[in-house]
Amino acid sequence: MQTKNDSPSINFLTHPLVENLKRDASMLRLKCETMSNGASLIDAGISAVGGLEAGRRVAEICMGGLGSVCLVSGSGKWPLSVQVHSANPVLACLGSQYAGWSLQYGEDKNAFRALGSGPARALALKEKLFDEIQYRDSGASTCLVLEVDQLPPLELVEKISHDCKIAPEQLSIILTPTRSLAGVVQIVARVLEVALHKVHALGFPLDAVIDGAGSAPLAAPAHDFVTSMGRTNDAILFGGRVQLFVDCNDDDARQLAEKLPSSSSRDYGKPFGQIFKDVSYDFYKIDPMLFAPAEVIVSCLKSGASFRAGKINDELLDRSFS
Repeated sequence: MQTKNDSPSINFLTHPLVENLKRDASMLRLKCETMSNGASLIDAGISAVGGLEAGRRVAEICMGGLGSVCLVSGSGKWPLSVQVHSANPVLACLGSQYAGWSLQYGEDKNAFRALGSGPARALALKEKLFDEIQYRDSGASTCLVLEVDQLPPLELVEKISHDCKIAPEQLSIILTPTRSLAGVVQIVARVLEVALHKVHALGFPLDAVIDGAGSAPLAAPAHDFVTSMGRTNDAILFGGRVQLFVDCNDDDARQLAEKLPSSSSRDYGKPFGQIFKDVSYDFYKIDPMLFAPAEVIVSCLKSGASFRAGKINDELLDRSFS
């Protein structure tokens, strides 16, 4: 294993989590099958029912075993929330949870396309991000999470296995459709990851991010993909709260807090589903600075000062969830 500063192996940490998921498949209403090449497919919402607990566990797998995810109840019109914490947020969120591995099989409109998240990314190393965070991993087994509503073709699974340099029988792929309960939980559980991704986009030094936690209200899945995708995004954009603990001076912490919330984006002001429709469903026409929590607190470890920016938008959240 080759990692920066002897960082933990996310593939080692997630192996028991994946095995426990398989062991408890019946209890969690999951469907597990072995492909002809020996790879394991774990269906958490395509033909399987799945559920909230399945989504919670999958979210912790996405975080490389370096994060805790729980469901909590608070106040307000949408009190059930997903709460996330990681003592190693850069590695957990950007090194594992971020859906940064672009996968495709086929060329026509029916081609299988997906973005992969989870510890397998740190084996395949298909993203420049791993050079920036100076992390690479090795392992005898691995797991990839795909937010899709169909089974991946065998040929693509073979390519994933090859790119990760492991035998297919040591590869597990978890499938969590956006329209499923498990899918909604594992997407909303990305509230801290979304914050870290914007921190990176803003050019703030990732080494200065020491700790972090976040929460966002749990949306109900919708029957169609676009509505369900909109709700999960809106949960974070309008209802997400994140606190980051950083090692920097007060001015840098203050500037980060001011730039980080979703409200700093030019596209802020209407539910994500409407924004998506207005750009003719071209995701890349949306301002990337929109993807961030609604409210942030940046706490400076050197001075003890905390800087707050953004706010929860109950009106837009209610429009989306209702």
